[in-house]
Amino acid sequence: MPKKVSTWQAVGALVAHYRKKAHLSQEALAEYVHLHVDTVASIEQGRLALQPYRAEQFDEVLETGGALTVLLEKLPVRDRIVQFAQGLVDHEQEAVSILSYQTQMVPGLLQTREYCLAAFDSRYPALGSETAEQWVNARMDRQLIWQRDRPPVGHFVLEESLLRREVGGPEVMRAQIRQILEYTAPIHMSVQIMPIDRMPHAGLAGPMTLLETPEYERLAYLEVQRASFLVEDPDEVSDYHLKYGMLRSQALSPDESVRLLNGLLGES
Repeated sequence: MPKKVSTWQAVGALVAHYRKKAHLSQEALAEYVHLHVDTVASIEQGRLALQPYRAEQFDEVLETGGALTVLLEKLPVRDRIVQFAQGLVDHEQEAVSILSYQTQMVPGLLQTREYCLAAFDSRYPALGSETAEQWVNARMDRQLIWQRDRPPVGHFVLEESLLRREVGGPEVMRAQIRQILEYTAPIHMSVQIMPIDRMPHAGLAGPMTLLETPEYERLAYLEVQRASFLVEDPDEVSDYHLKYGMLRSQALSPDESVRLLNGLLGES
């Protein structure tokens, strides 16, 4: 059975094709675009995604007529997402509702670019700069769901403690809090904050994301470190919805949560 070729392997093969057609070595191309030759090799082998601005550089140097840039523009969002998160993204892109409880980080669907980059910069082992930028761009693309003609209903329960962790520094965090307020202002969006000292607490077992598809199928997505699980069993998903409902009753109300967020910004 033929080995399945990934999206980035196919893109990389096209880069290699155009490079050879231009009679350039990997070393020569790397020099033209100010990259290490190992980075060019990783792109051609599909181990590293080709970023849009790199595609423009390659198009110019290799005289492709813009073919690489056009190709990246046509890739589905799921093909730009790191593999272990693709199960979530497949359903997220068409979901009619998204409920998210988070304990450590602002959820990706609400993150600013600077907060997201700072989060990836904190990963151990460290990511290469090209990989980090690839993941950041993919996460920003996921947020396009809020611009759909009929965007999903979005509700977020966030632990107060994650808002007090200055990821990227004070100014990055202030901009992040402002974006949470902006993103959750429309009528179909809402945020509730879980106070640090709140007990009883239905979410001590960890974060979760609950989605509903256009076919009214309900799913749960759980993520721990680099492991992720998509739960489809109706009985299990029902338990997560009951848990989420209890979290909403225990957290601050939406109005109280907005006041807390404004207070963190030093605004009344």
